[in-house]
Amino acid sequence: MSDAGNMPFVLVGLNHRTAPVEVRERLTIAAADLPAALESFCEQTESQQAVLLSTCNRVEILGCEPCDQIRATDYLSRQSGLSSSELRDHLYFKRGEEAVQHVFRVAASLDSMVVGEAQILGQLKEAYAVARASGFVKSGLDALFAKAFAVAKRVRTETMVGSSSVSIASTAVELAKKIFGSLERRSVLLIGAGKMTELALRHLRTQGVGEIFVINRTFERAAALARKFDGKALAPESMSEAAPLADIVITSTGSAEPIIRKQHAEEFMQRRKNRPMFFIDIGVPRDVEPSVNEVDGVFVYDIDDLQHVVAANTSDRTREAERAEAIVLHEVGRFRERMRELHVVPTIVSLQDSMELMRQAEIDRMRSRLGPLTVEQEAAIESLTRGIINKVLHGPITALKTAAKAQEADALVEQAERLFGISQSPKSRAKV
Repeated sequence: MSDAGNMPFVLVGLNHRTAPVEVRERLTIAAADLPAALESFCEQTESQQAVLLSTCNRVEILGCEPCDQIRATDYLSRQSGLSSSELRDHLYFKRGEEAVQHVFRVAASLDSMVVGEAQILGQLKEAYAVARASGFVKSGLDALFAKAFAVAKRVRTETMVGSSSVSIASTAVELAKKIFGSLERRSVLLIGAGKMTELALRHLRTQGVGEIFVINRTFERAAALARKFDGKALAPESMSEAAPLADIVITSTGSAEPIIRKQHAEEFMQRRKNRPMFFIDIGVPRDVEPSVNEVDGVFVYDIDDLQHVVAANTSDRTREAERAEAIVLHEVGRFRERMRELHVVPTIVSLQDSMELMRQAEIDRMRSRLGPLTVEQEAAIESLTRGIINKVLHGPITALKTAAKAQEADALVEQAERLFGISQSPKSRAKV
């Protein structure tokens, strides 16, 4: 019995290490579009269940066999508008135990741009919740994600990987410090009022920045965020007036199209009298058009540029990351053992169901011969027959569980089904 049979999971995706931001942004899927994307994926790949994770640094889909690499790649090709050949060099495809290990590493933030950052676990939980609510998670993926979240908790508890408050947002602020030397009295414009922006604001405030302006598509959200950090909320239409006042512009909007283009930057610089202006674009898709970098005095850093800062922050975490990797490997082994045992559960359930039907039939036959029985007699017959069935089944069930651990269950399952005249009913399979 192969591990692939026990763990029929397949994962396809790309991340910040395998694909540049200009490729990742072509595949980004908005939260509101996830159910439709999951339905399309399952239809095109014949997977019965799936979870889709889309963040600024990765797009990954975890499904189940018979989904294969070709069909999964074709699906992503249609989603992105890129040809399969253009995508192929950026994608990774993992199957079985390798897919399980990858999910555990992602949940534990060992595969993140910033190792140990806390956001990815929340994003993974949201992706799982959407897929489950939409009916695309059954028992197999349910068990996998329950274990992944437990592994992430164990890594956080037993290692110091997440001890420092490091995130993409904090790394963006670190980059701004490198640019200016000091952020004191620097004016900042934040465009977008999501979680990433709030994280950036928290770090900016600790650096003693001057004025803070917040712009968001929904003014109420901008106002609520600005109040928390003594900033000023502005209406979206005031961006052209506010941007030239800012030394630093940090964007994270989720917009499908760039909100700042080259002509905007040229206008900003005219009003700033050519004083340098820095854009830190942590949005995927990107909020700032790449050509903005061509304007004299304007410097644009996107999320891929943050990796240079991240590299300086990872050296102290190497030892803790190694401890975390060991935990992941151990938990993959435990999950593998559990899935092997689950492989024989349908046969065990069918065996128990078959014996129970036989027991009930024999009791009914005896009732017709013995006539009415007292309550005490009914209880005695119930106890006696159940005890016999349990003793008869103890040996076969123990043998099946032992065979599962030794990866020898397939042959024994076949023998048990032939010997007892049973088969795995849909009801039995549904319990796995």
